[in-house]
Amino acid sequence: MRRAVLLSMLLAGVLLGAILATSTGRNLAWAAYTRLRGRASVDDRLEEFGSAARERLRPGFEAAGVSYPPTEVALVALKEERRLEVHARADGAWRLVRVITIQGASGALGPKLTEGDGQVPEGVYRIESLNPNSRYHVALRVAYPNEHDRARGLADGRGDLGGDIMIHGGRLSIGCIAVGDPAAEELFTLAADVGLEHVELLIAPCDLRTNPPATPLPTEPAWVSELYADLVARLDPLRDSG
Repeated sequence: MRRAVLLSMLLAGVLLGAILATSTGRNLAWAAYTRLRGRASVDDRLEEFGSAARERLRPGFEAAGVSYPPTEVALVALKEERRLEVHARADGAWRLVRVITIQGASGALGPKLTEGDGQVPEGVYRIESLNPNSRYHVALRVAYPNEHDRARGLADGRGDLGGDIMIHGGRLSIGCIAVGDPAAEELFTLAADVGLEHVELLIAPCDLRTNPPATPLPTEPAWVSELYADLVARLDPLRDSG
């Protein structure tokens, strides 16, 4: 009996070694290790899925003629089309390198005005930080509210503008942009490789490059027209980047 037990343990060790010899096995082992430690770091997550994410991104960059990692990235989230475009450039013009389907985004067209309204913000934002321990796999934290949101809120007499806006994995969202786990890994890895200071996020109600800016609804502030005009100007360099 003892010999059988020892033999089983030996075979299990050989099998485990074979699994860990593969890239997938190493990634699974690393993921299990970071979970045992309690909380993963950004580097832990990149060790877990960074290589695979870069391989998934590579064809788009090669087809667009942009070296990886690029020097700048522009993420364009279009609410009505439920599309998130990834534009990049190393030297020269912007090029479209990836299109991601938005799996979940709550609310309607129009900017976020207050905490709890369920709206996804609209405007031009930076990526504030990367969250390797998101409840929705991994996330990019949007720097909302920005300076313009605060100024408009103050002028309108609005107090709590809300916050905690993310681009994250999964399919469900309240006020955030859910893109599914694989796409979240790609965006997380790309942002880490480029540097957060070189990533810009534009969130628009629809593709304002082809649709004229909408007239504000009676329930919306008058400054919405100004916001959309600014978005059109910021989106214009990306008009023909594909």
